[in-house]
Amino acid sequence: MAGRRSPVPAASWHLAVEAGGRTGAENMAIDLALLRAAQEGQASLRLYRWSPPCLSFGRNEPACSRYNLEEIRALGLDTVRRPTGGRAVWHDRELTYALAAPTAMFGSLQEAYITIHQMLAEALRGLGAPVEVARRPSGRAPGPGGGACFAAPVGGEIVAGGLKLVGSAQVREGDALLQHGSLLLENGQDVVTRVTVGPSVPPAATALSAVLGRPVTFDEVADAIAETAKLSWEGTWTTVVPPCSADDVARFADPDWTLRR
Repeated sequence: MAGRRSPVPAASWHLAVEAGGRTGAENMAIDLALLRAAQEGQASLRLYRWSPPCLSFGRNEPACSRYNLEEIRALGLDTVRRPTGGRAVWHDRELTYALAAPTAMFGSLQEAYITIHQMLAEALRGLGAPVEVARRPSGRAPGPGGGACFAAPVGGEIVAGGLKLVGSAQVREGDALLQHGSLLLENGQDVVTRVTVGPSVPPAATALSAVLGRPVTFDEVADAIAETAKLSWEGTWTTVVPPCSADDVARFADPDWTLRR
C-alpha cells in the first residue's frame, strides 16, 4: 500500500488471540510485559477482550478532576490506568489490539502509528468495511484532559464516514514501543460522556457492525487482523500464551495507582 513504511523484519513474532476476556489490570499487565519483551528484541501482536467491561484512563490523564468518581462507583465500573497516553476509553463489545516491538522495526512514533493503522485498515477492508486512515486536521489536538478518546479524530486514526472506528495510544521505553487500541464492534462510548465532569464533546465514534450493516464477532475480526499482519510483516509467527506478572496485575488493580492524578 502506498505510504506504508516497511518494518525491518523481526526474527520472530508472537501472536496471542484471547477471546475469553480478562480484567483491566490483567490486560494492562500483559501489555506491559510485551513492551519489556520488545526491549529484548521480541515482536508481539495480541488481540483481546475485557471482562468485566472497563473504563481505562490514559497514563497522564487527570482522571480525578475530569471524571465523576462517585458516578463511576455508583455504576460499578471497573477502572484501570493504561501504560500508554491518550484519553478515556470504555472497553466493551470491542476488540483491543496490542503491538509491541523494537522501535527500529517501525521508525518514529508517527511512522509506527500510521503503519500499524494501515495494516488494521487493510484487514477491515477485507471484511468489506470502507475505512480510511484519517488525515491530521488543522488546529490543536485535544490534550489529556480533553475528554473521551473517541471525541474526534486528530489524525492517523481509522475512520469510516468521518467517524472514528479505532482509537489508539502509544508509549516508548528505551528502544521498544507499545501501541494498543480499541476497535469498536458495537458503540458504547457514551459511557465516557456520562461520567465526565461538566461539558463534554459527544463521542464522534462509529462501530464496525454499523459500518458493515450486520453483526460482527470478535473471532471474525481477530482472524482478519492476524492474517493481514502475517502477510504484512515478515518473520516466523508463533502462537503463544502471553506472560502476566502478579506484581504488575496488583499494581494496575490498585486504586491509588489508577487515581493517582
